[in-house]
Amino acid sequence: MFTIKKMNAISSAVYDYLGEDKFTINEDAADYDAILVRSASCHDVEFPERLVAIARAGAGVNNIPVDQCAEQGIVVFNTPGANANGVKELVIAGMFLASRNILEATQWAKTLQGKGEQVLPMVEKGKKQFVGPELMGKTLGVIGLGAIGVMVANAAHSLGMKVIGYDPYISVESAWGLSQDVGRAHKLEELLSEADYITLHVPLMDKTKKFIGESELSKMKKGVVVLNFARNGLIDYEPLYAALENGRIGKYVTDFPNEKLLEYDNVISIPHLGASTPESEENCAKMAAQQLKDYLETGRIVNAVNMPTCVLPFTGNFRIAVFHTNTAGMVGKITAALAELGINIKDMVNKSQDKFAYTAINLEEKLDDELVSKIGDMEGVIRVRTFER
Repeated sequence: MFTIKKMNAISSAVYDYLGEDKFTINEDAADYDAILVRSASCHDVEFPERLVAIARAGAGVNNIPVDQCAEQGIVVFNTPGANANGVKELVIAGMFLASRNILEATQWAKTLQGKGEQVLPMVEKGKKQFVGPELMGKTLGVIGLGAIGVMVANAAHSLGMKVIGYDPYISVESAWGLSQDVGRAHKLEELLSEADYITLHVPLMDKTKKFIGESELSKMKKGVVVLNFARNGLIDYEPLYAALENGRIGKYVTDFPNEKLLEYDNVISIPHLGASTPESEENCAKMAAQQLKDYLETGRIVNAVNMPTCVLPFTGNFRIAVFHTNTAGMVGKITAALAELGINIKDMVNKSQDKFAYTAINLEEKLDDELVSKIGDMEGVIRVRTFER
């Protein structure tokens, strides 16, 4: 029986995967094997020794001490793509709001209350102040072609926009899903100078902090519409404010408003609604639950942010999984320990990411506790788990 601590209200869809026969989900658990979390901070949580996994029902993991978890042998999962459609729809809505002056027009229409029969004539007379361009035929630059960026690019193309994408690290899976009509920018500068609308879909990491700054803003078309539904820290705000004031940026549409941005008439501030749909919340919960189930029961790793993907069919009745440092000779030491006792390896896989690695081995016989402890005591081994079908 596995105990999972739930740190936020999460869709009941998790129970479709984490059945009561093998899993206990408890908000007040003091000792637990895994955590299910959405927005609650885990940075000040004292993790129990038995904790092996944290699943974030969402894409960002800023609320989780990812590096610390890796050092303790705790795998951190997220749910990329689960909320992609919800974010995609809001990005498209943001382009319509920015281009057709919808918010300004509806606010003005509200001022006509009490005008009686004069409302319709006043509407006809006043509507010209809100004239805005159509999206069809305009150029959209999509920076970052992950799950959300691909969906935005394809949707914009279906609306008749010319779409240019920039992503030097695009995955094979994303490339397969991208419309063949989406153009490729070989350099970011190409996209910045050509696009009428620019939307950001890159993760927030050290190398992407202030990704859009003074240099990038200066290369954009005058009057461009910039949309940020990705992460707050991707924008260098001081040059952004200047670009909003001098007209370099026509409108900025963001899901991450701050007090200063609220002062600008040419900023559309949305209160982080990108994934705020019941469908997104349910999809994230399902994916997080499935990943926890797979890892707790078999050691399978998919969509971890601090460990590589590691998928090995469970072909035998027993398995050992070793979380260790990515140093030379580790796999040899582990397999040698098994060979000393004449234990045959049925199948195995070793994957690494940065400083850490993960080795999963299918066995034909069960390991005794002494051998498991011996492997666990090896220099460089962080955590050892065993599984039995």
